[in-house]
Amino acid sequence: NMIIQAICLLDQLDKDINTFSMRCREWYSWHFPEMNQIVKDNFLFCRAAEYIRARSSFSDEKLQGLKDLLMDDEDEGGLADKVYTALKTSMGMDISEIDMLNIRSFSSRVISLTKYRHSLQSYLSDRMDKVAPNLKALIGDAVGARLISHAGSLTNLAKAPASTVQILGAEKALFRALKT
Repeated sequence: NMIIQAICLLDQLDKDINTFSMRCREWYSWHFPEMNQIVKDNFLFCRAAEYIRARSSFSDEKLQGLKDLLMDDEDEGGLADKVYTALKTSMGMDISEIDMLNIRSFSSRVISLTKYRHSLQSYLSDRMDKVAPNLKALIGDAVGARLISHAGSLTNLAKAPASTVQILGAEKALFRALKT
C-alpha cells in the first residue's frame, strides 16, 4: 500500500511541479525574459530566479554565488556568465517589490516541492528494495511500483499470468491500439 501511495504521489508531484515551474517561468519572464531561453532546467530556473531577484539589485559580487547555484564549472562562457550578460541588457519590465516577493515565495515553494520529490523517489526506491527486490532489479523501481499499483497489490501481481502482466505494462498502448 505504501508503494502504491508513493508512486501515485510521485506522478501527481511530477504534474504539479511541471505546472508550477511553467507558471514561475512565465511570471519571472516578465521581468527577465532572456533567462527563459538560457536556463532550460525548471529547477535551476526557479533557483536562479529566487537568487537573482530584481535585476537592478544584482551585483558582480553575486556572480560566483550564481555559478555555484547553476552548478556552472566553466570559468567563462558558462551558463552563469550568459545569464549575467543577459541580465545587464535585459529588456524586461521593472517589477515592484511586492511582486518580486510573491515570485520569490512561489519559486521557493517549487524548489521545496522538487526536493521533496527527490526524497520521495529515494523512499520509493528503498521500499521497492525491501518489498520487491527482484522486480526492482528486473524493471526498475518506478516501473515496478506502477505495475504493483495497476495490479492492486504485490500478491495480485504475483498471481497474474505473464500475459496479464504484459497487458498491465502496456495498458496505454493497448487502449490506443484498440481505439485506432
